[in-house]
Amino acid sequence: MRPVVIDTNCLVQIISKRSPYRPIWDAFLEKRFTLCVSNEILEEYQEVIEQHTTPEIAENVILLIFNQRNVQYVDPHFRVRPIVADPDDDKFVDCAYAAGADLIVTEDSHFNALSQSPFPYIEVLSMAGFMGRLTE
Repeated sequence: MRPVVIDTNCLVQIISKRSPYRPIWDAFLEKRFTLCVSNEILEEYQEVIEQHTTPEIAENVILLIFNQRNVQYVDPHFRVRPIVADPDDDKFVDCAYAAGADLIVTEDSHFNALSQSPFPYIEVLSMAGFMGRLTE
């Protein structure tokens, strides 16, 4: 199972049953990839899901993530800081680096900064690009 980090806005989109990107969430539930998270990422997931739905739904999503065997929890001790335009996004890069993940799924153009840096090499894919990988 390939380790993957998913940006918060992507997670919010993939959990909806009406989303065209729902197959990503389904692939996670089917254990077709490993979701890498840190406490900082889980806190943001919960906060943003609450803003778009309800506190109960947010809590249920976080509990579901906690209970999956294909989740890798990391506590990054090293800060890479490659995203100058939005340092809040660095938590996803730090998580990927600490987890040994070489893929971040995002629609955020700030992550394009990773293509300018040879270290650490982390591929950035859109949700459509990642769905394509899941079907390969």
